[in-house]
Amino acid sequence: MESKEIKFKLNGKIVRTEVKPYDKLLEVLRDKLGVKSPKYGCGRGECGACSVLLDGKTVRSCLIYAVEVDGHEIVSLEGLQANGLTELQKSFLKHNSFQCGFCAPGMVIQVTELLRENPHPDEEEIREYISGNLCRCTGYNPIVDAVLDVIKNK
Repeated sequence: MESKEIKFKLNGKIVRTEVKPYDKLLEVLRDKLGVKSPKYGCGRGECGACSVLLDGKTVRSCLIYAVEVDGHEIVSLEGLQANGLTELQKSFLKHNSFQCGFCAPGMVIQVTELLRENPHPDEEEIREYISGNLCRCTGYNPIVDAVLDVIKNK
């Protein structure tokens, strides 16, 4: 199959790259563009480790074909922390929200979207929003505590 050049904004910069029609966005980000925060977890969109923002909405990059982002904007964790750690990331550190850290980028991306859409969610809304992101280490309580702390300190 022939490659196609796509152009999109990645973490604030316009990028162009050649992709095959079957290339997944996750592969292009990690292998061609050096963006390593989205992780390959389940490969089926069930764990959230590969999450990125596509035009401000969280998507699973393992499910999106790279050609679909032509002309759109992608933000990964690298883009969110371009000017240093965000308040959310600082709160995650303060609350020891992660142990192995594999799920951390996806959690940060997911909660960033939540806080943009709803700056003051309650605990139930937070738990519902992150329910598609699997964390095998913490049991979610320190993650929820970190988010509630960010909301309290706004």
